[in-house]
Amino acid sequence: MDVRTGLNHRERATLRAVAEGHAEISCSCEPDLFVDGLACCDQHTAHRLAHLGLVMPARGGRWGERVPALLTEAGAMALEGAFPPMAAA
Repeated sequence: MDVRTGLNHRERATLRAVAEGHAEISCSCEPDLFVDGLACCDQHTAHRLAHLGLVMPARGGRWGERVPALLTEAGAMALEGAFPPMAAA
């Protein structure tokens, strides 16, 4: 699957929230995501983005601790690929 074209709207919105610094992620094998302090309403999306390597903890932490979420290079590329730049008029 090409991640750039295989992301749905919710996944892209979640990546944008991470890119804008609004997200935290729990340190675990099935990380939970929190946006603006609230649990993400779709933890399946959070798990999928983490397992695809698009988001990750910005630093290490204790098991279950919430730390800032970081958009990976692959996540940034996937997000950029979702909205190619418009041609100059």
